[in-house]
This record gives sequence, structure tokens and C-alpha cells, in this order.
Amino acid sequence: MWIADNWKDYEVIDTSDGEKLERWGEYILVRPDPQVIWSTGHDEKRWKKKNGHYHRSSKGGGEWEFFNLPEEWEIKYPLANGVVSRELTFHLKPFAFKHTGVFPEQAVNWDWTSSIIKAGINSGRRELASKDSSEGKPFRVLNLFAYTGGATISAAAAGAAVTHVDAAKGMVAWAKENAASSGLSDAPIRWLVDDCTKFVEREIRRGNTYDGIIMDPPSYGRGPKGEIWKIEESIWPFVQLAARLLSEDASFFLINSYTTGLQPAVLTYMLESAVRSARGGKVESSEIGLPVSSNGLVLPCGASGRWYSL
Repeated sequence: MWIADNWKDYEVIDTSDGEKLERWGEYILVRPDPQVIWSTGHDEKRWKKKNGHYHRSSKGGGEWEFFNLPEEWEIKYPLANGVVSRELTFHLKPFAFKHTGVFPEQAVNWDWTSSIIKAGINSGRRELASKDSSEGKPFRVLNLFAYTGGATISAAAAGAAVTHVDAAKGMVAWAKENAASSGLSDAPIRWLVDDCTKFVEREIRRGNTYDGIIMDPPSYGRGPKGEIWKIEESIWPFVQLAARLLSEDASFFLINSYTTGLQPAVLTYMLESAVRSARGGKVESSEIGLPVSSNGLVLPCGASGRWYSL
């Protein structure tokens, strides 16, 4: 399992009865988690000192209950992997269906992609990206279903020119705020509100390519014009399509999955078939997780598949 254990402003304190007790900076939240099928009591005192509690409804969805929690606050992540050392800042606010604006387990992938980007730049194969990303040969990264931009700003912090694509206008605006707070307002990032499939199709027609591709597809979603995405039907043709955007000497392709059916072995099979079979390199897939501070165990939080050139 790949574990995101470099956080200082975030912590899974405990888990029990379908919920996780978390610290986000100085605030304590209780949120539902379908992986938590055990009941181990609530001995940790902070269960009773929560600032926010998301209650799931038996009819679907749910609602927040707040106890002295601000509408918005910040946490920082120390991006550090031996080659990049920079603090990323994220704006948090509780919103629809239990989310806060950050998936902290993804930090393990931020570290991985940023290390590959920095290594490519340091080797001379790519240049540090400037505001005009057409100059020279910058390391170009495409982030699809990019949400609030954790992968985008970590890649930009490593020196890449990033294209950030998400169908939700509000999420793209939120990602811009995170970039600005992380000192990356002037970084070469293209912010696009678009349907990811249609964008990839246009990029293929334009002849554009990328040295790294990141995607975090939802189980179900709609594009800006009502385009329907169902992951079971859409993911394989989409991976094949996106693979056509990899440059001749591309470095990585990363898929994240929170969908039950897309286990690590499935991600491996897709990347082996769509990427490695044509390009060589190596594929690895694993669950990703977060350490639980009260007991030393690890909470599983989805899966990731990685192709990278050797």
C-alpha cells in the first residue's frame, strides 16, 4: 500500500462505526467512510470535541452539523520527496456530500509525480516551465477531472507546465485559489472548464502531447453541457484515448480510482494494455491509504495505477 504519511496539518485520529475522526489543521471533523465496517469504541476523547459532523441520511446524501467551525480555513502540505521542497496551501470548506475540498491520501501521488517531473528537468530532458510554456521543451502535464488542484499545484511547484481540466466551474475557481495561496499565481497553468473526453479529442486533433498525464475519474458525472460519464462504460475507451496524448518520450501516466470495481489489478491491466504494451516502461498499482494515529493501522482510501518510463 502507498501511504500518505507526510502530513502535519492533517491526521486520521480514529475510525469506528462507519466514521472517521479527523484533524484538519486545528479543527476536528467526523465524516462517514464506507471502508470503516468495524466497531472499536470511541475511547479517543476528541470524538466528543468535534467541530463538524457529517450525518449520512438513510434516504441518501446527508447534512453537516457544525460546532464552532469557520466557513473556510487553510491547511498546508509540505511537498518533500528528496527533490522538491515547497509548502502547498489548500482552502477548506465543508460542502456537498461530506467533502472539504482536499483528498489528503492523494499526497502520496503528489510526491511521486513531482519527483518524476523534477528528475526530468534536472536530467536536461526537459526545461523548467516558464509562463510562456511554448518556449523550449518544458515538462508538460495534463490533469483530467482535476477537482481543486492538488495534483496540479504539486506538478507546477516541481516546474511543470500544467493543463488543468474539470467540468465544474466552481472547482476550477477553487483550484486557482489554492494555486495563488501556494505562491503559484504566475506558474504556467492553463485553467479549463471543459468536458474531459471532448478536450482530449480536440487535443489529439491539434497534435498536442504531454509528458505526464494524471486522471481522477468520478464514478458518475456530467459535463458542462450535460454529457454523462459512467465509469464502468467510459474508463477503458477514455484511457485508450488519453494515451494517444503521451509524448514520444513521456514519463508517466497516473490513474486514481475510488470506484469499488476498479481495484489495483484492474488499473494495472488497463495501463499494461493501453500504455506499456506500446511504450515499454513499468506499471505498478496499489491501494493508497492514510495512517491512523490512535492505533498505528492504515485506513484504505481507494487505489492508484502508475505507468512510468524507465
